[in-house]
Amino acid sequence: MSVSRLIRSTALAVAVGAAAFATLAKDITLLNVSYDPTRELYVEYNAAFAKYWQAKTGDTVSVKQSHGGSGKQARSVIDGLDADVVTLALAYDIDEISQRAKLLPSDWQKRFKNNSTPYTSTIVFIVRKGNPKGVKTWDDIAKPGVGVITANPKTSGGARWAYLAAYGSVLTAPGGSDAKARDYIQKVFANVPVLDSGARGATVSFAERGLGDVLLSWENEAGLVLKEFGADKFDVIYPPTSILAEPPVAVVDKVAEKKGNAAVAQAYLDYLYSPEGQDIAGKNFYRPTDPKAQAKYAKQFPPIRLFNINEVFGGWATAQKTHFADGGVFDQIYTKK
Repeated sequence: MSVSRLIRSTALAVAVGAAAFATLAKDITLLNVSYDPTRELYVEYNAAFAKYWQAKTGDTVSVKQSHGGSGKQARSVIDGLDADVVTLALAYDIDEISQRAKLLPSDWQKRFKNNSTPYTSTIVFIVRKGNPKGVKTWDDIAKPGVGVITANPKTSGGARWAYLAAYGSVLTAPGGSDAKARDYIQKVFANVPVLDSGARGATVSFAERGLGDVLLSWENEAGLVLKEFGADKFDVIYPPTSILAEPPVAVVDKVAEKKGNAAVAQAYLDYLYSPEGQDIAGKNFYRPTDPKAQAKYAKQFPPIRLFNINEVFGGWATAQKTHFADGGVFDQIYTKK
């Protein structure tokens, strides 16, 4: 075979192979149903995952996002919102999807590392610049005249974490008791002028509408507030103690399988644990779970003593039943404005 014929033959084979590859490549759409403050995180992460997956498989992945209060989002999935994956604020909300809609197994937390929690967070205070009300500890937000902004614990996962962080600050203090904690949390919510349905709505009420003196905020949301609105307008205050917030992730098996997306949905959540996924979490003010990423971003997370929901409240199922179910402690202590 002549050199020219060999070149033409090779070029033809390459072209045919490329055409076959293009034919086999798929366009895939995933739906990630998430909670309020992850918007910025997943804008960056979705682009990174799509690039990674296309390089690995040739497939084009488009990820649609749905955001809202975590409890409200879980109910939407139970009611038929066709999420391939959920990345919600707390394990109880995913348990509800498993138990009520039977869309994923009850042992879903065993599928990924760290009980399916790729990053963690906590609850901190955002105050007006200069901290005019002198808010430094959990005790300070229960004082008369201190306007407290938080979302509704009945619909917002972040608000449930904030409520338990406040309640637990009393339980874990020397001489703490449930009676003291109930009295304290009632005083805190007497200072709350309005309850938004989700954490991002509470942030808007505080930062844009000018309501309140202190916002009970996800740690990552606090970083974004300073970045978006300016460090000249707000200060972030770390109380001496707070709660370890663990927002988990899960594949909604029956939906992903029905749509033919099971493999890519699994890979999508797996990639959150990759070096790039962990780096994106850190850049967006979440606490990475990988030691290398933790070390890289350690300076942006001031020291704080974190207590665990299992140790203080007996886990999410008990906390939900005791505090947030209809007729629970929150309903007993909160007077609607």
